[in-house]
Amino acid sequence: MSADGDAGRARSSAPGGDGSAGEPAEGAMGDGPRPRTDLRLLPPAVTAWVAAATAVLAPPGLLQPAAVVAVAALLPVAALLLAPRRPRCARAVPAALLALAVGACVLAAGAAQRAAAHPPDLARAAAGGDVVQVVGRVSGAARVVTGGTGPPRTLLPVAAEEVRAASTGVLLASGVPVVLALDPGTAPLALATDTRIAVQGRASARPQAERAGTTVAADRPPSVLLGPRPWFAWSSTARQHARDLGGSLPGDAGALLPGVTVGETGQVPGDLADALRASGLTHLTAVSGAHFALLGALVLGAAAAARAPTVARVLAAAAAGAALVLVVGPEPSVVRAAVMGGVGLLALLAGRRAAGPAALCTAVVGLLVHDPWLAPAPGFALSVAATAGLVVLGPRLVERWSAWCGRTGAAALAAPVAAQLGCLPVVLALWPTLPVWAVPANLAAAPVVGPATVLGLAALLLAPWWPGGAEALAAVAGAACWWIGAVARWCAALPAAGVPWLPGPLGAVAAAVVAVSATVLLGARGGRR
Repeated sequence: MSADGDAGRARSSAPGGDGSAGEPAEGAMGDGPRPRTDLRLLPPAVTAWVAAATAVLAPPGLLQPAAVVAVAALLPVAALLLAPRRPRCARAVPAALLALAVGACVLAAGAAQRAAAHPPDLARAAAGGDVVQVVGRVSGAARVVTGGTGPPRTLLPVAAEEVRAASTGVLLASGVPVVLALDPGTAPLALATDTRIAVQGRASARPQAERAGTTVAADRPPSVLLGPRPWFAWSSTARQHARDLGGSLPGDAGALLPGVTVGETGQVPGDLADALRASGLTHLTAVSGAHFALLGALVLGAAAAARAPTVARVLAAAAAGAALVLVVGPEPSVVRAAVMGGVGLLALLAGRRAAGPAALCTAVVGLLVHDPWLAPAPGFALSVAATAGLVVLGPRLVERWSAWCGRTGAAALAAPVAAQLGCLPVVLALWPTLPVWAVPANLAAAPVVGPATVLGLAALLLAPWWPGGAEALAAVAGAACWWIGAVARWCAALPAAGVPWLPGPLGAVAAAVVAVSATVLLGARGGRR
């Protein structure tokens, strides 16, 4: 169901993944009372999300008043906390103070980043349509966009090291993100991330809510000044190996292998993409928490077998996770999963268990402080919502259903149900079509997701040293990917595969009501066994 989130994937117990790493199963089988879910960090996370959205979406004139209000709200709450005689309601004061403090920090950080992305001199040059010279490094993949009355353009994100006026050479800005708009016929779509380039074009302003405040429209392709640094060159080569291995396989197997392995979906045909969306399996072609959980489990297991100390195990797992982020790129679901994995590793280092809800809320706050533009990003919302369903509802469903299908069967069934319910409101707000067969499709595909991911990553790493062995592993992983494609196509062809839903805000509210009601019904504790 999720476009690039984590819906329906079985989660490993390794530190990392979706923050459920190392979390004790709530309400484990037994006669004792079920532990309550720790949601104490939920108010700060919600406040941080609201503050980040305000920082990047609000009109510039409202940012300063909003910051003043946030800081002013801290004063009476702090006064209650320090009062010698507190009223009964003061029990909630520390939580309120933490939420307000987090909101104020996120709002201040977001306002500062937004101001840095729209420097005054560059904004004036863009308003006048001046020609500028840009020197910087490619920060993401190029994409072709169409629309409006103009011709198609290729948009290339660039982290500009310096932007100068072409006529005078005066420095207008440094260290700002810009977007190059290039002619698709001459645009270098294959430019690797971190390639240092120079280009000249006419500047124009982008909306204030955009991460990059300026578009530079160039009629000529950029000049390459320097290749990517070694680690970025390695990641680009790894992605190319994934594409090459996928290209050596026929049909859906070859189309899905790069996506299941490193999130590369450029080879997925339109009809297969539609089938994945209708069956709720699109998330399998996006790197998410399951990749980090599987990779972390393998690395930690190998380090434990080698009798490495805990610090070495944590460092090895962190290095593997960082390498995966480097190969895949900083997509919203990827950075969310990586940060939650980091929280789980810190808990392992400290000898404690990482509770899923607390890890998720911590990841949300940390990411929004670092990058407030994640707040309105659909991919981030889908990833967080699906993970919230897994770590909050999932353990309750496992406990409730273990009596009639065993703990293993309950865990396999609970993962897709919890994730689908978690992201249901977000999905239906974006695509108002209800994928009725999403849970059965995820259950049918779940047994091959792990082998496809692990063998695909192994083939990718083996490709530079032993192409024949890499192709053999890719063939086995491709067979698993073929099964995912077959499940998607079969479920998409079933009756009522996509039921139309109410569009717009009303549909999102209705979906939220349905999701909450289903959560309450499924998670309610029945009589004692």
